[in-house]
Amino acid sequence: MTHVAGADPRPIEPFIGPIDADVAIPGSKSVTNRALVAAALADGVSTLEGVLLADDTEAMLDGLGRLGIEVAVDRRLRTATVRGRGGRVGGTPAEVDARLSGTTSRFLLPALGLSSHAVRLDGAAPLRARPMGDGIGALRALGATVVEEGEAGHLPVTVSGGPVRGGSLRVRGDASSQFLSGLLLAAPPMVDGLEVAIDGPLVSVPYVTMTVEVMRAFGATVEAGVDGRSFSVAGSGYRATRYRVEPDASAASYVLAAAAICGGRVRVAGLGHGALQGDVAFADVLGRMGAEVVRTDDAIEVRGAGTLRGIDVDMTDISDTAQTFAAVAVFADSPSEVRGIGFIRRKETDRIAAVVTELGRCGISAEETDDGFVVHPGVPRPAVVQTYDDHRMAMSFALLGLREPGIRIADPGCVAKTFPDYFEVLETMRPDPARATR
Repeated sequence: MTHVAGADPRPIEPFIGPIDADVAIPGSKSVTNRALVAAALADGVSTLEGVLLADDTEAMLDGLGRLGIEVAVDRRLRTATVRGRGGRVGGTPAEVDARLSGTTSRFLLPALGLSSHAVRLDGAAPLRARPMGDGIGALRALGATVVEEGEAGHLPVTVSGGPVRGGSLRVRGDASSQFLSGLLLAAPPMVDGLEVAIDGPLVSVPYVTMTVEVMRAFGATVEAGVDGRSFSVAGSGYRATRYRVEPDASAASYVLAAAAICGGRVRVAGLGHGALQGDVAFADVLGRMGAEVVRTDDAIEVRGAGTLRGIDVDMTDISDTAQTFAAVAVFADSPSEVRGIGFIRRKETDRIAAVVTELGRCGISAEETDDGFVVHPGVPRPAVVQTYDDHRMAMSFALLGLREPGIRIADPGCVAKTFPDYFEVLETMRPDPARATR
């Protein structure tokens, strides 16, 4: 399933006429990897339904296997049966390769502190470049020994000296929320539980909320402080359960944005009222821009309603949809500004610089700001969009090609990280030319 870089750029053919589509979105990467960790640390056999099978989740599955967790995957049914070991991981010295997966590396790092054997954690070169210092520091504060083999605060590392007992610690809130989520996920098997206090503003709050809800679904006892700046996890373990993973809201942002850009309607089932993922709020951003948004108990639908408005929006809590927003903003009637996302410079690539650079390549004026970017509307010109080994660059900039001809996406296979059949799904949305009314 891992993609091979260097494929010819993929041309995106414009849609002729409005969209009329019900789109099936693969399972959430964020929920899948959280549920896999909880199931692996539970006592007994759990069944996960609707799991995402993509590069990031394959990295997690492989990592758990190397830690002695038995997982059986039915790829046709998209289920995973996980035989948890009650918080015991790494029964022998092991090596885990997180590949390019930030969630795998940052969720498994604290869990390695539960092992009584040394475990080495590494990843591909781009993952080695991403910061891990906050997670390493927290694990050391819990009493584990963490040895960095290369640059301080980066992979590869070897963790030993466990199993850690838990306790109390403080973590930064302005780094990736994945570090906090990883600590919380690893906490229930710690005999003393875990108390975590947050220093500074907490970014990506919905992702932490998602972590807590997944943990509770597996029987963990988690309490959040009234101000959301502290968490208390009892050392009572997890219990095995049957769990359904909802569709990926970040992935849904692209197809919902297509309706706003091209007109017509797109409906995504499984992301109605009560969805766990904060990125469902991207639909509200489209609503502010002038699209019509309809939510039901089991679905969300976006209808293109004509002119799109430029807006000023804080996307701190839905930063994975910032690139999608950039593509929509190109077709607005006035400039748009995104704020609150300075931390996405440390994702797969510097996502702020990449957005501005590639919009410029497409003839669209845009500027970086300290914590976001400004997009000026325009008509994209033909270009080969560079994707920087970042799946979200590929998926978001493909949207430009649904309106204007000549857009090609370099290294299109990078979408395998979270949405392997993305381009095929776009084709299922293509309007029937015979019914086109433009």
